[in-house]
Amino acid sequence: MTLRPPIKHCKNCGAAVDYRLPDDGDTKLRAVCPQCGTVHYENPLNVVGTLPFWGDRVLLCKRNIEPRLGKWTLPAGFMELNESTAEGALRETIEEAGAQIEMQALFSLLNVVRVGQVHFFYLAQLLSDRFDPGFETQEAKLFSEAEIPWDEIAFKTVKVTLERYFEDRRGGHFGFHQVDIT
Repeated sequence: MTLRPPIKHCKNCGAAVDYRLPDDGDTKLRAVCPQCGTVHYENPLNVVGTLPFWGDRVLLCKRNIEPRLGKWTLPAGFMELNESTAEGALRETIEEAGAQIEMQALFSLLNVVRVGQVHFFYLAQLLSDRFDPGFETQEAKLFSEAEIPWDEIAFKTVKVTLERYFEDRRGGHFGFHQVDIT
């Protein structure tokens, strides 16, 4: 995964931007429009999802899109404007798994600095073990810890979240996990 390409043109007037320190005292290089003076900020993307569970099993989705086509993941995706992290996580779970869930507490927050992302995963109680996956998912399936295809997990953030979940489950208490992925 790579960082998004740098901003090339002003979103207000279309002129080519320059990367420089803004005149307002900012200390970071920013995309600044030499024509209209607009400063464009590049901020991390938020990825939101759930860790749906049914008894001692968790729901994973087999990806039908790149990146990591054919690998397993938790239902998650990019947060949209005008939604909270929980609303986005619920939307992604419905879109990708067609799962009915009851949202629970935020479980993990993972900073992936090298790609400019922050991943949020909520615990989610499944209300049914029937799924209707959307076009982004080849298959939605429940796995016990022993059945998880660990070598086929799509993203490190998902693997870390699953590991923390099963550690907490064995310990009988679910905490909140903040992790920096390097």
